[in-house]
Amino acid sequence: MTGWSLGLRTVSDGSLQQLAQNGVLYSHSNSFVSRKGSKISLSTYREKEKFLPSIFRFLVRKQVGMLILAAFALLAFLTAFWMVNKEDASRSSELDFKEWFENSTYHLSALLPGKVVVCGEHNAQLPPPHALSMIQTKDSTAFPDPCRNFAFPPPPPGDRRRIGPRPCPVCYVPVDQAIARMPRVPSVSPGLQHLTYFHEQIPMKTEPHRGSAFGGYPSLAERNASFEIKESMTVHCGFVQGCRPGDRTGFDIDAADLKEMEQFHDVIVASAIFGNYDVIQQPKNWGKTTREKVPFYMFVDEETEASLKNSSLLDSRNRVGLWRIILVRNVPYSDARRNGKVPKLLLHRLFPNVRYSIWIDGKLQLIVDPYQILERFLWRQNATFAISRHYRRFDVFEEAEANKAAGKYDNVSIDHQIDFYKKEGLTAYSEAKLPITSDVPEGCVIIKEHIPITNLFTCLWFNEVDRFTSRDQLSFSTVRDKLMAKVSWNVNMFLDCERRNFVIQAYHRDLLEQRAHMTVVRSRAHPPPALVRDSSSSKPPVRRPPKRGKGERKSNSRRHRKVGSGSKGSSTTF
Repeated sequence: MTGWSLGLRTVSDGSLQQLAQNGVLYSHSNSFVSRKGSKISLSTYREKEKFLPSIFRFLVRKQVGMLILAAFALLAFLTAFWMVNKEDASRSSELDFKEWFENSTYHLSALLPGKVVVCGEHNAQLPPPHALSMIQTKDSTAFPDPCRNFAFPPPPPGDRRRIGPRPCPVCYVPVDQAIARMPRVPSVSPGLQHLTYFHEQIPMKTEPHRGSAFGGYPSLAERNASFEIKESMTVHCGFVQGCRPGDRTGFDIDAADLKEMEQFHDVIVASAIFGNYDVIQQPKNWGKTTREKVPFYMFVDEETEASLKNSSLLDSRNRVGLWRIILVRNVPYSDARRNGKVPKLLLHRLFPNVRYSIWIDGKLQLIVDPYQILERFLWRQNATFAISRHYRRFDVFEEAEANKAAGKYDNVSIDHQIDFYKKEGLTAYSEAKLPITSDVPEGCVIIKEHIPITNLFTCLWFNEVDRFTSRDQLSFSTVRDKLMAKVSWNVNMFLDCERRNFVIQAYHRDLLEQRAHMTVVRSRAHPPPALVRDSSSSKPPVRRPPKRGKGERKSNSRRHRKVGSGSKGSSTTF
């Protein structure tokens, strides 16, 4: 007898007892009616006893089935969640619990496709107290200004043997004086104070433009709204699949490197080589403070890392000379040059606790101390963003035609981008744009202070590169002019010859290999003349003294031997 049947019988017995108390079963005056009523009542309750258990059993079976289904669903959910975070636990083993918890919370949104959230602002505007005390160990006014009377010299005379742009003189203050001139507080960000970023685990493409899942496919309306400067803004800025750039967002970086990149630094220098396209150049002429305080980061993909390992350049600390190598997996683009735009324009996202950064392309060699560069092109000019202008071209339309002529990108895409900008009001460069000196940058060097307005500028610049062509020179002036029309902010576009003063430009790897190949081919085509000797004679060739002309004296061999012996009384004639 089960517990369920006991419960039913208890209900049935209780009903009979209630009938007995009401006199239905034991009334002597109406015994027939009583018996008949009792038979009807008994038959009715027996039918209930049969009907109710069947209903209850059906409900019980349905509840158990639902419970079983719910249990299986919960088990499947937990299994999927465990599989998703299995790799995270191993990658986050080097992180503390707080960091691991914060990273793991991102993936709850992965189970909700189409959900758009906002990544919180993560900008360290002020350095920590211990770093602040190291910024200005001396009063900058105590130093004499060596560049006060510096005058830009006239260009040197033409040299037929040296064709093309050349460096020009630049006045730098000494390194210790440059460090003393570093601002103690961040510069004012005009208009924009708080900048946050969109995060969508599965971004959806809603318009027929290029774009990428890494960039989040911002719509044209979202693009236009991003140029409306407000005190607080949220924009697309790459890494849309997570709130921690490099952590399962595309452009993935190991946990140990991410932890290092999140440390506070006053100044960093960064570069990248993807597709094994360039040869790493080692910096020169840096001081002791730079070696101790300024880290150098080089982003590489797996192909480039394999080449470094095969050539035995990469040591056990993941360094090649002064550069710390940051391996990037799961690159978002098939084009190596487009992948290089990610660290070039989004350094503030990869390094959220950095005040100043200097970006140089992988083919460049830095030959001036970073503190001196920052002092010359940012702090002395009261600027927050500096980039050199192109050495020859100032107009975007001319730059587009030069890109098409050189085959830098397919002509249809370049024409589409330029036509789009023309419809927005892009015009050819003229003196009417002064004090803007150029619309075309030489974008291989970017000097930047990480504040909201400059971070917004590089975010929107990257969005243009993601939407249109990867030729960032074509989109630079459009983004700059749109921001300058809204707020009082400017870009320091210095001369290209000044840039060539602190970097040396090497050739790309393919050109270097092509030159080496041509040298080998030429040496084989024109071998040097060989020394012909007479094989019939075994004696070594006789060395004959040169013939003497008239008036030349015969050297005294005995005297030379006496001088060479170093005996007493000898003298040397000069």
